[in-house]
Amino acid sequence: MWYVVQVMSGKEHNITELCRTYLLDEEEEVFVPLYERKKKIRGKWETYQAILFPGYVFFMTNQVEDLFFRLKKVNGLTKVLRTGEDFTPLHETEVKFLQDFGKKEHVVEMSIGYIEGDQVIITSGPMTDWHGKVKKIDRHKKTAILEIEFFGGRLTEVTVGLEIVEKRA
Repeated sequence: MWYVVQVMSGKEHNITELCRTYLLDEEEEVFVPLYERKKKIRGKWETYQAILFPGYVFFMTNQVEDLFFRLKKVNGLTKVLRTGEDFTPLHETEVKFLQDFGKKEHVVEMSIGYIEGDQVIITSGPMTDWHGKVKKIDRHKKTAILEIEFFGGRLTEVTVGLEIVEKRA
């Protein structure tokens, strides 16, 4: 099952490496979902990766109680997300979102699309089936903000890479 641990923002990669090195069993996995975005550096567009959910690290384990006690040894972890006293695994729709968007590498690739009137049309990339969830587009930063239900049904804003190649009337 997939679980989410809240961490100090900016420490996601360090904590992931610590957990990978010292805490995890062979059948467990830890990762930080990323997304590709573009940035103009010295007049040239460069692709780089940013954190999809800042302040969170994701674990795949079947032994969450045991993992919880092992995680107490890591500085910077704040809590495993829970509902009451129970550790709350990600809902299957949340897991599907991560799998569809990030694939095995847990990296959401850039999507490409165009604007026709007031509608965003996604022509390629992981957002192809999610265009209805676009809340805002920043054409200069080549990003889109999606509004999705995540972390137990909370409406969550997620930034992903989106390149708009043209605007049609």
